[in-house]
Amino acid sequence: MRRLPTRTIADTNAVASVLKPSRLSGWLGLVLIFASASVWAGDRLSPAAIVASPDGAKVYVACGSDAQVKVVDVLVGQVTASIRVQPNPTGLALSSDGNRLFVTCAGTTSKICMVDLLRGKVIETLTAGHTAMAPVLSPDGKILFVCNQFNDDVSVLEIASGKELRRIPVRREPVAAALTLDGQYLLVANHLPAGRADQPPVAAVVSVIDVAAGRVVKELPLPNGSSSLQDIRISPDGKYAVVTHILGRYAMPTTQLDRGWMNTNAKTIIALDRLEILNTVLLDDVDRGAANPWGVAWSADSRTLVVAHAGTHEVSVIDFAGVLARLAKLPATASAEAAADYSRSSHSQSDVPNDLAFLVGLRQRIKLPAGDLGPRSLVVAGNCAVSANYFSDSLTVIDLAQPGAAARRIALGPKLEMSLTQRGEFFFHDAGICFQGWQSCASCHPGDGRVDGLNWDLLNDGIGNPKNTKNLLLVHQTPPAMSTGIRDSAETAVRAGIRHILFTVQPPEVASALDAWLKSLPPVPSPHLVNGKFSAAAKRGEELFRSRAVGCSQCHPAPLFTDLHTSPVGTGGPLDQGLEQFDTPTLIEVWRTAPYLHDGSAATLRDVLITRNPNNEHGKTSQLTPSQVDDLIAYVLSL
Repeated sequence: MRRLPTRTIADTNAVASVLKPSRLSGWLGLVLIFASASVWAGDRLSPAAIVASPDGAKVYVACGSDAQVKVVDVLVGQVTASIRVQPNPTGLALSSDGNRLFVTCAGTTSKICMVDLLRGKVIETLTAGHTAMAPVLSPDGKILFVCNQFNDDVSVLEIASGKELRRIPVRREPVAAALTLDGQYLLVANHLPAGRADQPPVAAVVSVIDVAAGRVVKELPLPNGSSSLQDIRISPDGKYAVVTHILGRYAMPTTQLDRGWMNTNAKTIIALDRLEILNTVLLDDVDRGAANPWGVAWSADSRTLVVAHAGTHEVSVIDFAGVLARLAKLPATASAEAAADYSRSSHSQSDVPNDLAFLVGLRQRIKLPAGDLGPRSLVVAGNCAVSANYFSDSLTVIDLAQPGAAARRIALGPKLEMSLTQRGEFFFHDAGICFQGWQSCASCHPGDGRVDGLNWDLLNDGIGNPKNTKNLLLVHQTPPAMSTGIRDSAETAVRAGIRHILFTVQPPEVASALDAWLKSLPPVPSPHLVNGKFSAAAKRGEELFRSRAVGCSQCHPAPLFTDLHTSPVGTGGPLDQGLEQFDTPTLIEVWRTAPYLHDGSAATLRDVLITRNPNNEHGKTSQLTPSQVDDLIAYVLSL
């Protein structure tokens, strides 16, 4: 068979900083470096979550890469205390009396630190699942709900006993949650779509959990192309929830960015009286994107909604009451007379998710002060909106009574210069290097360079042949790049992406910084490991994987689990224009990169091995028994 020319790796020194082989067999001998903020130096803070005291006088800030919570006096504008937590914190929940703070600290087995704020120290520790975040307290303060991102479930923890009462499975990568005021339903924002990418609709969902029943009773699908959900918050009056996300127009060839041609940025409104989607409203302007919407916060009267734009370093202050009034005026379907009215873009409810002018007159876009970068988490404290800025270790305070007034900046620590790798992480999440700010690299590669679950028709290899978004982990160590191997290296792909996906020309140091950060990314240990080791099924699967009879290791040899070649594996389809050679991907972290194959046509690894492998062209699996297939899958999912 023909092989495209590629570089080879004579030894594993190129990945020694990420993968450290030991004498143990296979992947079990690779010691993974796992940290929630892997590339930041220890003196960086990386504020990742924020919550306000009941009186709004103070805010508590989780510093994601420095294992502490900062206590900040909002009025004075100073840090008044620091509380150590271990490991690095991802989320916060405050008791109604303001005396106890619950801090999720992510790991393969996560900790929840219960902080006595009167004493300023951790008094108890609970445990949860893999990469816990977004803690939510029940109205009576007795139960804590925690999203376990990589277990795809929610822990229900009894605070008094410290016991985990149950795990509730949800769809895919839960990252945010909110509880209805009566405590009946927990709404969970799932970060990514689940299922195939080649059959619409492809969209993430909000899971609705009946708390008493302990199970999901409804799923609320967002519009086709919705991915990268980041936050969900319920209005103080209990009537609505809002979830932030990206709305990708993945069915279009990526020939331009104008007017949201590729990615738009949105909030979806949920009517809680009937637990249904009310509508999806774009946060962009006609000629100016509002990339990477993240945190959400409400004013006390529920009339004002605040949204952080992490990619454009802005905050939107939205007249939510006005949004509802404008939506109420629209019919479900447009009449012929309404369609002829060219004075407005939306003539019906169905037009709204495509209307870049819907928020005109209802929203103020506020640029953060110079140097405040990457607003992610938001809270309303008293009459002020406060954003926690991930890349600048700062808070921005905006007076909601006078949103046009100058915003205040509060430094959480000393100003530090970014290293090359840190600049790379910043550029990866910065829509400032994109034409009109429509998107950042992270728009298609959320979760530190991973996947969005969508197929995109990029211009690397022509038009009309969409490919599934690839994981960028180890991309520099496993050339060639792209599904067809059309880029000889990740360095080439990074520079082509800036020009042909972000549609700008940047100084060489931008691409160099991006290279440095991507090279630094560590694999995350699989949630399928048992106490950090292979399960019995995975051990049996490893033997099958290595056997000549199955042949997986011939194209996926350890330690990189790729032979660095392209091969004909029988997965070419009608949109591939006769192409049959596809890059052999690394299997490291394959557990988090579904859907699979170059066209996203395999929702699961079982589909890869069985449904999409009728001629044994990527693994000789037809002779395996069902239990052997289960073992093989258990091994691959553990990598």
